[in-house]
Amino acid sequence: MFGLNVVVKAKMTTRIGVVSDTHGLLRPEVMPALADVDLILHAGDVGDEAILGRLRELAPVIAVRGNVDRGAWATRLKAAEVIEAGAHHLYMLHDLGALDLDPVAAGFSGVIYGHSHQPSIEPRGGVLYLNPGSAGPRRFALPVTLAMLTVAGDRLDARLIHLKAT
Repeated sequence: MFGLNVVVKAKMTTRIGVVSDTHGLLRPEVMPALADVDLILHAGDVGDEAILGRLRELAPVIAVRGNVDRGAWATRLKAAEVIEAGAHHLYMLHDLGALDLDPVAAGFSGVIYGHSHQPSIEPRGGVLYLNPGSAGPRRFALPVTLAMLTVAGDRLDARLIHLKAT
């Protein structure tokens, strides 16, 4: 039903960095926070193709197109991606409101999204819903964050990382 974009070979522990809503700004704090990851997921509103290039210096990157992603480079980004990490299948899109499938019925362990700039980790019906928040320009009084997913066997754990926004 779904074509897998990337298969992260299972090892004892796989670390996946998750960012969203950079809006053309890659804060200097992001790179050291993601220094030891095996994969980086960008949940849309990249804002500038150069950001994906910088992130690829650290690890392979999978990104989806957000509502601010325009131009020829952005047309190469899909609206949604499926990632297999060890025993887990993750579904990533930019706006959770555009989710047009039942993650439980489709066999997904996690749904990764952005758009709202509000960081959130919420288990629902056996599925982990993760919004890493915004790692780009500060919006209102919301924190500047990214997330770390850890895959270890059948475990899928997430935590938010608050960045000191300069």
